[in-house]
Amino acid sequence: MKKLNLICLFLMLGVVFTSNSQTTAPADFFAGKWEVTIFGTPNGDSKMIVDLVRTDGKLTGQMSNPTEPTAEKVPVTVDESADLIDLAFNAQGYDVTINLKKVDEDNMKGSLLGMFDATAKRMK
Repeated sequence: MKKLNLICLFLMLGVVFTSNSQTTAPADFFAGKWEVTIFGTPNGDSKMIVDLVRTDGKLTGQMSNPTEPTAEKVPVTVDESADLIDLAFNAQGYDVTINLKKVDEDNMKGSLLGMFDATAKRMK
């Protein structure tokens, strides 16, 4: 009888710990500040800071130039899927898009307009 009670106790503890570990909500990967680098542009490599915020389930953001902290921030339109993100903005009258794919927990890789390589690193 003691063995049966002990086995039941372990089974119940196993069920409790298994169900408890499944209730953890996944982290919002794309939200936060990212340092985006565009390689090989006619003006050389370019860096920008993109700050993405999730509000009411929708991801929005703004972009700034780290070399000009007082410059106006540019609004960014975001389209996202599981591991991909498209950032769209207007630069000097042109519609520009950056496509990025998740590499690991702190890095993304992609391209600007499909012509220039781009990377993004999470800022901590």
